Amino acid sequence: MKIIGVIPARYASTRFPGKPLFKIADRPLLQWVIEACKKSKTLSEVIVATDDSRIADLAKACGVEAVMTDPELPSGTDRIWAAVKNRGGIDVIVNIQGDEPLITPALIDQLTQVFPGAEMATLAHPISEEDLASPNAVKVVVNQRGEALYFSRFPIPYSRHDAKSLGDFSGCLKHVGLYAYTKNFLEKFCGAPPALIEKAESLEQLRALDLGAKLRVIKTEKGLRGVDTPEDAVVVEEILRRMHGQSTT
Repeated sequence: MKIIGVIPARYASTRFPGKPLFKIADRPLLQWVIEACKKSKTLSEVIVATDDSRIADLAKACGVEAVMTDPELPSGTDRIWAAVKNRGGIDVIVNIQGDEPLITPALIDQLTQVFPGAEMATLAHPISEEDLASPNAVKVVVNQRGEALYFSRFPIPYSRHDAKSLGDFSGCLKHVGLYAYTKNFLEKFCGAPPALIEKAESLEQLRALDLGAKLRVIKTEKGLRGVDTPEDAVVVEEILRRMHGQSTT
């Protein structure tokens, strides 16, 4: 079984233009992601799917392939499909966000362990009371087989009785935005129009549930701190420097 990792990365960003090239702890943000992916035991190849030649040059300098994609593509998932659709011999594609410099090879390998046997998989971890209340934290409810029942920005399933009064926060998990798909399912996903529930929640993964996918949710101990804004970059830089024994002063 051939599993590849694809990192969608674009230069334009409303909140943080040029984010993939922004230096964090002396390296471009995207370089941290690429280096982690290259250490994965299950990825046989790593590709950066981008619409910018500067990002492509960085990918090549880091020793991975860059594929140029249409800048008008609506999402990172569509960018991934554009990069792999004409390639043969691929069984599973891992969608690795280019703004997750704290991603680890172990998380990638943990995600891919359910293949073959799944159409799509993602990660989640136990949720805190603060994240349960936050619309910025995506929640997922799973069944006894570890398959996603629903994702939401709302504190599901606590609509009648809240988690604190029940003394139990395990009704949902906090979603981690790392995905893996079979190539066949990724084609089906990108060929389908956005679902109503997807548009209502502004959560792309709900399209997979609307299509009837059995979406495996792998439980991890903790999540990742991504970089959405320059303020996030400051926090993540401190974490990276501590992890790698660099001075934070």
